[in-house]
Amino acid sequence: MDNKNNRIYKTIMLVILTAFVTFMITAFTTYTYFSNNSQNLNKVDTIDVGNDSSLQKYLKNIKSTIEKYYLYKDNIDESKLEEGAIEGYVKGLGDEYTEYVPKEEMKEYTEDITGSFVGIGIYMVADEDLGKIIVYYPIPDSPAKKAGIKSGDVIKSVDGKEYTSEDFDTIADNIKGEEGTTVNIVIDRNGEELSFDIKREKINTNPITIKLLDNKIGYLNLPSFDEDTATAFEEKVNELKNQGATSLIIDLRNNGGGIVDEATDIADLMLDEGNTIISTVDNNDKKDVTFSVKQPTITMPVVVLVNENSASSSEILACSLKDNERAKIVGQKTFGKGIIQTLLSLNDGSGLKITTEEYYTPKGNKINEVGIEPDEEVELPEDIKSIYSVKEEEDTQLQKAIEILKQKK
Repeated sequence: MDNKNNRIYKTIMLVILTAFVTFMITAFTTYTYFSNNSQNLNKVDTIDVGNDSSLQKYLKNIKSTIEKYYLYKDNIDESKLEEGAIEGYVKGLGDEYTEYVPKEEMKEYTEDITGSFVGIGIYMVADEDLGKIIVYYPIPDSPAKKAGIKSGDVIKSVDGKEYTSEDFDTIADNIKGEEGTTVNIVIDRNGEELSFDIKREKINTNPITIKLLDNKIGYLNLPSFDEDTATAFEEKVNELKNQGATSLIIDLRNNGGGIVDEATDIADLMLDEGNTIISTVDNNDKKDVTFSVKQPTITMPVVVLVNENSASSSEILACSLKDNERAKIVGQKTFGKGIIQTLLSLNDGSGLKITTEEYYTPKGNKINEVGIEPDEEVELPEDIKSIYSVKEEEDTQLQKAIEILKQKK
């Protein structure tokens, strides 16, 4: 996924998460990253397979053969061999969503799935041609944004230590720190050197953005379903109400999913008490149904925007509103990820993210590898390469949503 001349990395609070070069790669990365649903960090014991395990005997034979014949046997790292064996065993399931997480990666991994970090809140570019680390853009409402950091700023030093593109993989270590502490960032902006003392804070990496459109239509964009997204959603809706909104557009396009409970909690805000939100089935065919448990606090008309990159928890919210005839769905058929992963913590500190359940719409329809058909199928104009670059007046999907809501007034 790296581009040799211009490696673009998605970093959150300068914690390196994953690489992306084009929109499509970013969408896929976002999808795989944010589809770690359920997020029940359950503690389980490592299973003792016993001394007579055929797998153990086979690995022991492989180990002795390597020690006997391998040219560089003095350089063998036993812990890496064991870790590789475990990763290969899990990979043998053939499930792209089930994976082994080494213990040294678990802390960052569990932070990743919550969608929040302690830091300053920027995305960076490592430009190898120029040998510089450049701010891709600061996250909205982040300490970096509030301090005045801008897209295109070249990071020269962190707490007095200078950095080049070759140091990209280590710069995060100096910018990370405890919440409430301060880091000094020196940047170059068009030849002018500027110094910023920025306090580290807990940052929402995917904040909900809102806008009041004409005809008193409130617009909310949900990039993902992270920790406390439902609470933030309700707050943003109330903010739009205070601005005069009488109907809502919820934009789930390119939202690859996230924490299931956040999606069901948002659905609960809009559905009548007792409505089915979603049902799940585990490997023992045990069915569990999630119902709305309270009367709705959001009763205004709603349209939901989806596309081919709307997946997982996005599909849960969309189908719950569609099947209960609470909202119209506009856009293109969704991705079709109707399975849930649970992150289990093993007793040695490592983890296993494993597919545990499949979910179905309130009407009992399958989602996995099927997707959700919109009520109104609308494509973007052919010359629009990315939803992130489309102008409001050219956004045919948004305009259709506006048209539907205008008819309800």
